[in-house]
Amino acid sequence: MAEKNEGAAAKGELAPSRVEKVMQVERHDYPDLAPVGAKRTQAMRGFDPIYTDIVDYIVRCTHRIWDERDIGLIYSHYTHNCVLYGTTGTLYTREEVVRDTIQRLVSFPERRGMATHVIWKGDEDQGFYTSHLVTGTGRHTQNGHLGYPTGRMFTSRTVADCMIYENKIYREWVVADTTAILQQLGIDVQGYAERIATAAFDKGMISLDIGENRHMIGQYPPEAEADVSLAATETERHTLRWMHDVFNRKMLGLIPKVYAPTAQYHGPLMAELYGHAAIIHQTLGLIGSLPDAAFTVQHICSTPCEEGGEKVAVRWILEGHHLGYGILNHLGAPTGKRVHMMGITHFHYKNGKIVDEWRVYDEASALVQVKLAQMADRKAAAIAASQPNHWLSVVMASIAHLLGR
Repeated sequence: MAEKNEGAAAKGELAPSRVEKVMQVERHDYPDLAPVGAKRTQAMRGFDPIYTDIVDYIVRCTHRIWDERDIGLIYSHYTHNCVLYGTTGTLYTREEVVRDTIQRLVSFPERRGMATHVIWKGDEDQGFYTSHLVTGTGRHTQNGHLGYPTGRMFTSRTVADCMIYENKIYREWVVADTTAILQQLGIDVQGYAERIATAAFDKGMISLDIGENRHMIGQYPPEAEADVSLAATETERHTLRWMHDVFNRKMLGLIPKVYAPTAQYHGPLMAELYGHAAIIHQTLGLIGSLPDAAFTVQHICSTPCEEGGEKVAVRWILEGHHLGYGILNHLGAPTGKRVHMMGITHFHYKNGKIVDEWRVYDEASALVQVKLAQMADRKAAAIAASQPNHWLSVVMASIAHLLGR
């Protein structure tokens, strides 16, 4: 158990001097994570009595909704105006969350989602923040959002970051490795991205290149120092500093200083790699696809770990242009199109070094953005071709106006 002494008197269920003991996912079977009839061990005003602590809440309600198919629990576990940020779109109401959940379960009726770990912060007064890494398995047996069933099995990683207050999730960020699922099911990634992009384009959505992404301001180099204002602990500040140096300043030589020699990397497409060379290559490959990208951390939190050390969750965005070759292979030859990627990474630190990293982002979402931008280009080119003298007439009219004719 991880211990947190909140200092102030816990309200409601706990005695003022009680030390809170919050369950951790590692090394525990599901019945241990969702005990029956257990007493509450953490102050959680407004939460359903069944939940003993915040880890139990997020693991158990996820299991009840997705594995036990009690989809209606969304009505008591999400606010009516919740916002769910995904890698290919945003949902703005509880009803949209209900419909999206149903559609995914239709395609994968045998889906199971196993909690890998939960990193969290907060309390009953300020609300809780959880970063929940799930390893999902299933078989594509039904016609649905991915098309006709292939009958194939899949395993993939998803991270859901949730903001929770009094039993209800009011904001959520979900990063799923959709590309891993598509490849294992034998579904054409290019065709999938084309379909998603076409649906968005038909609704009037386009990809806008707004130019400078603030990776560098004018002709200055990237910022020398990281912004550590989000951090609450020294480990979090250390994490923000080295991630800024690696992703923004391209100082990949820091990786052997930050990671243990035997570090394991659990990456997109279910990659399982080991050691400094592999981690450097995976990081360099991501930067290589978007070499001008600005790396920005949106949230960081950490918890002590029963296995020793502590675990850190970082939610980040990488925003730049597809100007090079790298590990985002489905993007193909550089297109120059703007790409906004959301990712979530979990680190396990022991003795000051990273011994495990779980990095999740969705390459398919980047491909959708590139295709959407290309559709906009084709539409603009078609309009220009159909009106070859349009801009010339506009210019001539402007000149005539200036001359007073």
